[in-house]
Amino acid sequence: MNDYLLSILLGIIEGLTEFLPVSSTAHLRIAEALCQIDLANGFWKMYSIVIQLGAILALTAFFWRRILKFLHTFPRGENRDRNFLDHPLSLVATAFVVTALPAFLLTKLIGKNLENLSIMAWALLIGGIAMGIIDVWFVRPRIRRMEETTLPIALWIGAAQILSAVFPGTSRSMSTIAAGQIAGMSREAALEFSFFLSIPTMCVATGYDLWQTIQPHPATESIAPFAMTPHLWLVLLIGFVVAFISAYAVVAWFLHWVRRHGFVPFAVYRILLAGALFVALARGLLGR
Repeated sequence: MNDYLLSILLGIIEGLTEFLPVSSTAHLRIAEALCQIDLANGFWKMYSIVIQLGAILALTAFFWRRILKFLHTFPRGENRDRNFLDHPLSLVATAFVVTALPAFLLTKLIGKNLENLSIMAWALLIGGIAMGIIDVWFVRPRIRRMEETTLPIALWIGAAQILSAVFPGTSRSMSTIAAGQIAGMSREAALEFSFFLSIPTMCVATGYDLWQTIQPHPATESIAPFAMTPHLWLVLLIGFVVAFISAYAVVAWFLHWVRRHGFVPFAVYRILLAGALFVALARGLLGR
């Protein structure tokens, strides 16, 4: 496939799936296997990281007014009933820290699992079943707005997010949304907290991965900027822009959808995708 068309395809997949509870990692890995992309190629490793940054930028652009409002009301809150520990920004930061330390310590395990389609298939299946049950069972939320989140809930959501780091295919969105619902948050409140938590989580994770990727290493191909060609820069730019546009559209649509329909359709989709992936792996169509 033409590199430019491939970049558009992967950018769309990243943008469409990054903030939905269906695992962008699994979708990109499946697409890369179908398109026979060499995962040992340094450029395509960097590409997958850069398009994630495009999706993060889209989320920041969508919520920029809320972000400025939180900054303006820190630490007392909009109604002057918060403090440094339980302001929404502090709670997001707390949940991030709870995730970051274990994830850093488990870096080698996480890296080992990132290309394992069998693990992703199981994570899609188990996560889909769990998400469907949780969305149907926890229907009487105590917390209707993200601003009402408490410190214990933030700690719990941060801990749940570790699952998505260790087991790719679980979905960062799925784990944090489901954790929020279990803790008594409404679908919309859990989704918004998940969105805001993804900003520092993905910025740090993708930034670290990008730094690791561009560092010259004797065992890997170096892709420092001086090794890039105009063609590769254009491929990278196309993917970044396409991921930004598609992610921005998905965030706006997803918020509206959740208010009316919930997460069960995504749970069903995950289960069906897991089934298809198991079949493809059994027939040797996608490798491991």
